Amino acid sequence: MANVLLTDKCVRSCPYCFAKKHMTESEERRMKWDDLIYIADFHELSGDKAIALLGGEPTLHPEFVDYTLYLLERGFHVNVFTSGILSEQRFDECYRNLAHVPSERLSFVCNVNDPQLSPPGETLKVRQFLQAFGHLTVPGFNIYHLDFNLDFIFEYISLYGMKRNLRLGLAHPIPDTNNQHIPIEKMSVFAERLITYLPAFERLQIKAGFDCGFPMCLFTDEQLGRLFKANGGHLRFTCGPAVDIGADLEVWACFPLSNYHRKSLFDFNNLGEVARFFEEKHQLVRSEVGGIFEACDECIYRRDRLCSGGCLAHLLSKFKKEPAIRLKEIYDE
Repeated sequence: MANVLLTDKCVRSCPYCFAKKHMTESEERRMKWDDLIYIADFHELSGDKAIALLGGEPTLHPEFVDYTLYLLERGFHVNVFTSGILSEQRFDECYRNLAHVPSERLSFVCNVNDPQLSPPGETLKVRQFLQAFGHLTVPGFNIYHLDFNLDFIFEYISLYGMKRNLRLGLAHPIPDTNNQHIPIEKMSVFAERLITYLPAFERLQIKAGFDCGFPMCLFTDEQLGRLFKANGGHLRFTCGPAVDIGADLEVWACFPLSNYHRKSLFDFNNLGEVARFFEEKHQLVRSEVGGIFEACDECIYRRDRLCSGGCLAHLLSKFKKEPAIRLKEIYDE
């Protein structure tokens, strides 16, 4: 499944934004009908009947509802990544057409921010969205500072009947961009705070899914055991190409690497080719440096492919500050 950007315009300006460089260096671009149809055909030829719609904020696209209905009509499962901040007109349109679609066909990931750090108007919009779409929605939360709070998410899950999963992202540096993120030397502090919420995850039976870039060694064996048990044995610490397709049909591995070996979707015949291309580029970097910690080179977790050694963006940011002593392909953008 690829992530399809309907627009690069957003309603928020989050300090950790993974897409900051991608969105601020260009004028607004919107996905066109012909391109959406091409992407749908591309997915079908790849044997993939799932599509994720992103932005920016995908609901800002004037034809967001029509695009979603088109994909549903073609038999795709559509997963929408949204802030939940919709205009009244767009909210009404979404509610009329999408609120009653079965969850096996349509789902949302609502990327929520701490209400204590957000404008009140945004929080009201998010609550309105969750009141209508909570039953189709998994909460997502990006961690970019050490004193983060998860209690409000537990409240949202209980109050709005959200799916009892939490998609946790760890903010990473965007090469050549000054976004807020957890520095490598502070990651152990972040992990200690996350573990303090483990009893709440266990008590409320909420599963925590980790996005790319969580090093496995941040947790003790006892903590890993509890994390795996709380998540039904499903927890990953690997990092690989997510495959993002821009509104102009350019394709890249993921937002933190959106300018790293960027290509056109027309250069590939199927999604497998796209994933393999970026995986090969990733492995070039991993062959130079095992991971974000020195111990990654000898780590048994990495040897057994249980952990990738952290986010590749950290390594590329480090390479930018050193002489060009590595394989030429590593520096190509």
